Amino acid sequence: FYVMEMVDGRIFWDAAFGEVPIADRAAYYDEMNRVIAALHSVDYGTVGLGDFGRPGNYFARQIGRWSKQYLEDELAGRNPDMDALVEWLPTAIPAGDETTIVHGDFRCDNMIFHPTEPRVLAVLDWELSTLGNPLADFAYHAMMYRMPGDIVAGLGGQDPVRLGLPTEHDYIASYCARTGRDEIADWDFYIAFNFFRLAAIFHGIKGRAMRGTASNAQAKERAAAFPRLAALARNAMKKCK
Repeated sequence: FYVMEMVDGRIFWDAAFGEVPIADRAAYYDEMNRVIAALHSVDYGTVGLGDFGRPGNYFARQIGRWSKQYLEDELAGRNPDMDALVEWLPTAIPAGDETTIVHGDFRCDNMIFHPTEPRVLAVLDWELSTLGNPLADFAYHAMMYRMPGDIVAGLGGQDPVRLGLPTEHDYIASYCARTGRDEIADWDFYIAFNFFRLAAIFHGIKGRAMRGTASNAQAKERAAAFPRLAALARNAMKKCK
């Protein structure tokens, strides 16, 4: 790994921001929203990142990549939800295409916040960053609204309003306002794609754990979470029909 700079601040592992007074939590969400919108507004050519990835056709390439990884790992086994997604996703890619810098793992626990203020000082863990579709990147981030908190940082099953947080609908609307969109059509496709992508990653971890080559201390827990992620992906798929 690379230590680029020492940044003094806080990392929140809980997407509900339980350490923050309830009246202040919405400001932290608004700041995350601002940062990801700002990232997607960067002109990657102007800043010298024109060769950071392959522009265009992002979903087809990603679906093909993760489907191949899932299908080829025979030791980790097959899953009916994943099989259905492998078949359906390539047929459901929304029309149109955009390319921006995408982070790939934009979550609250991958940010360093100011020691006392709702202000992001640094974004961490850029290993999945590339040129890609901003709606895929934003949907991965907003997936926290549906993600069970015991898998990765998420609010799944909780009422955001009672927690002092914006609803999923309002959070999407804020991003749209910042990026000049009226709406995000086909939202459930983007959610299904991202749960599928994460499930494929966890399926790979499962295979490595079974082979005894997994380096992550949480490998067994992530392997056990794989079918739950696949089911969440398929549930989002069903909403698209």
